[in-house]
Amino acid sequence: MTIKTKELPYEVVAALPRPKHKKPLRQNPALKYLIKVLSIPAMIKTHFELNEINMEKLGKNEPALILMNHTAFIDMKIASTVLFPRSFGIVTTIDGFIGLGPLMRLLGCIPTNKFTFDPVLIKDIIYTIRELKSSVLMYPEASYSFDGTATPLPDSLAKFIKLLGAPVVMIKTNGAFQRDPLYNGLQLRKTNINADMEYILSPEDTKKLSVAQIQDILNDKFSFDAFQYQKDNNIKVTESFRADHLERVLYKCPHCNSENTTIGKGIHLTCTSCGKKYELDEYGYMRALDGETVFDHVPDWYRWQRECVKKEIEDGIYSLECEVDIYMLVNTKCMYKVGDGHLSHSINGFHLTGCNGKLDYVQSAQSNYSLYADYNWYEKGDVIAFGNRNEYFYCIPKDKTVSVAKARLATEEIYKKIKDSKEK
Repeated sequence: MTIKTKELPYEVVAALPRPKHKKPLRQNPALKYLIKVLSIPAMIKTHFELNEINMEKLGKNEPALILMNHTAFIDMKIASTVLFPRSFGIVTTIDGFIGLGPLMRLLGCIPTNKFTFDPVLIKDIIYTIRELKSSVLMYPEASYSFDGTATPLPDSLAKFIKLLGAPVVMIKTNGAFQRDPLYNGLQLRKTNINADMEYILSPEDTKKLSVAQIQDILNDKFSFDAFQYQKDNNIKVTESFRADHLERVLYKCPHCNSENTTIGKGIHLTCTSCGKKYELDEYGYMRALDGETVFDHVPDWYRWQRECVKKEIEDGIYSLECEVDIYMLVNTKCMYKVGDGHLSHSINGFHLTGCNGKLDYVQSAQSNYSLYADYNWYEKGDVIAFGNRNEYFYCIPKDKTVSVAKARLATEEIYKKIKDSKEK
């Protein structure tokens, strides 16, 4: 999948007029039906099943905030299937509007940038539910899971739900990650998928519960472990490419502690520094081919990497320095390649310079509770992205061994550290 791009100098792109805000539209009925029909082959192929929990509490035409975990590209097809014929708006990253603006609006899409404070989005969701009488589908994690477990939820989500005062429904998928984990390069596996659709909060609940209580409920509902689900249900993934690019997730060797020296190929993950070799078996277990198996569970390995990053931050030695190609998003006409530069990431946040000395952008660490990081973003390479509603920067490291997963872990841990220090 590619995206329309255009090369322009940074100063030209920075001076481009920003698009005027447009209120969301209610979903076009014909397009809603078309997407439902186009989703049928994938639903048949994955033997999709739905389990509804307390959904009788939601009125047939009652608008709700619908929250969904985000593990694979098939998520939208699942949502279109289980919510039909209910009308719903879709919170969508702005880059999805490029070249498709009118169509995306007719689909009910509501644009925003990931991991940014966006008061306009809040108003748009409220407008969609209260004025258009349409539900809103939102992926509050805002990014695909790297290791098959939940990514952090924004601190503001519970506050917003209390403000909104609408019913809250949760859609949680099982098996979608096994079919198409983000690290595996869009290579589909033959697995079945099911989902739970649950009515979790009524307007009366959100009124009487505290923000902390609502947040606890959300954290509980968004707790999942795709690899554990695979093991518990004896789900076999027999494809010979199941470990391809696994180094995108497991970038640090637990035997020699070297970073960015692991390579995932076929069914194996190998450290090129010490030679240690693991197999990712058909049931999702990691197994050392020789000697000690330090981690047999991918999320445990990933969690250990988080702890290593956390210690680097506490010891004051964490930093990321890399040369990058820079793309910039300021409107929905195209993605602009504005040149190259240098990206720094530290306890202070992100600092991006370049474009022949004309770009100097700083984003504080407290601005990001997590990071928009992606693998092979629009076939251009692994990406680290940040910015604000008016301008958003997509940075592709020139050194292909740079781990965007580590940058995301570091962003989350730095934010936690700042938050904890403020609370204390």
